[in-house]
Amino acid sequence: MSEEMNLSVNEGFQEGDIVKGVAEQVDEKSVTVTIEGAPFDGIVPISELSSLHIEKASDAVSVGDTLELMITKVEEENFVLSKRKVDALKAWDDLIQKYESGEVFEAEVKDVVKGGLVVDLGVRGFVPASLVEDYFVEDFEDYKGKTMSFKITELDKEKGRLILSHRAVVEEEKASKKQEVIHNIKEGDVLDGKVQRLASFGAFVDLGGIDGLVHISQVAHEHIDDVSTVLSEGQEVKVKVLSVDHDNERIALSIKETLPGPWAGVEEKAAKGSILTGKVKRLVSFGAFVEVFPGIEGLVHISQISHKHINTPHEALKEGQEVQVKVLDVNEAERRLSLNIKDLIENPDKEEEFDYELPEENTGFSFSDVIGDQLKKFTEK
Repeated sequence: MSEEMNLSVNEGFQEGDIVKGVAEQVDEKSVTVTIEGAPFDGIVPISELSSLHIEKASDAVSVGDTLELMITKVEEENFVLSKRKVDALKAWDDLIQKYESGEVFEAEVKDVVKGGLVVDLGVRGFVPASLVEDYFVEDFEDYKGKTMSFKITELDKEKGRLILSHRAVVEEEKASKKQEVIHNIKEGDVLDGKVQRLASFGAFVDLGGIDGLVHISQVAHEHIDDVSTVLSEGQEVKVKVLSVDHDNERIALSIKETLPGPWAGVEEKAAKGSILTGKVKRLVSFGAFVEVFPGIEGLVHISQISHKHINTPHEALKEGQEVQVKVLDVNEAERRLSLNIKDLIENPDKEEEFDYELPEENTGFSFSDVIGDQLKKFTEK
């Protein structure tokens, strides 16, 4: 090219200019484009097609596509062009605005790399593994091609650094939902929930945005030592709200108050006269309390414990002892159960009783008849 021609070209097309080009040929590692008004074609190397790594130019461009490009170099009878730099110029202003406003936006995950995810926003955005979810993720392969919501947590235009977080979006949504739920919950409400986590002292139940605590004492009517024997994570449960602490965002729940009480139907389970097996739970001066069903204790009065006189129940029973009892009286409304032990054990001091047979009354004669007959014989002699 003559020097005059080169000067003419340089006057109309300079490095840094933004031009439009139409893809005429797509090779594996480059794209050839025609530029309106230019005396010759331009080349876009594969590295300048996208902010992301691509294997083939055809992954990003097809023949006939119109591209907005930046002239990065003017060579003899050729332009070297970049689509990536134009995309970045357009993107940064928008990204800076999103970053400053804290805007939440959606984008597709283009690639999964060691340590996180890659998103194309005109510039390469990186999502570290720790900022993908609010829980540990072992394998990110399923995230490729997935559209997710993000916030920008770090931005440095000069260094081309753009850090995104999906976790921040999730946490904000949960915090918002938590506030909404806790302000709508009232003491006494009966709600459906899901067991989220078990602890030695109880269970945390998800109420749809906020967790409430069911203390171990509120899990069941009967005493339990291990929550996992009654509940499991993921289990659907019905709970009653005992209290709501809005300042500390704490909700106390009860499962047992949504369940039928242990005394329900007791008059059928422990009918008067029935014999049951129970365990001595407490000894008091006037008798012993025996648990015959979970949560149901009856009183064996001291006078009903033993056949012999005892001064205290401790003389005949000990706590934890298994005994058989007879139901003397039951009152479901008053939750009262009277029991007896001594009627079911042998009385060692009981004297043997004998049955005496009386002479038959109707023998046909009497003692006076016999005497009379003998006297009659004596007078006749």
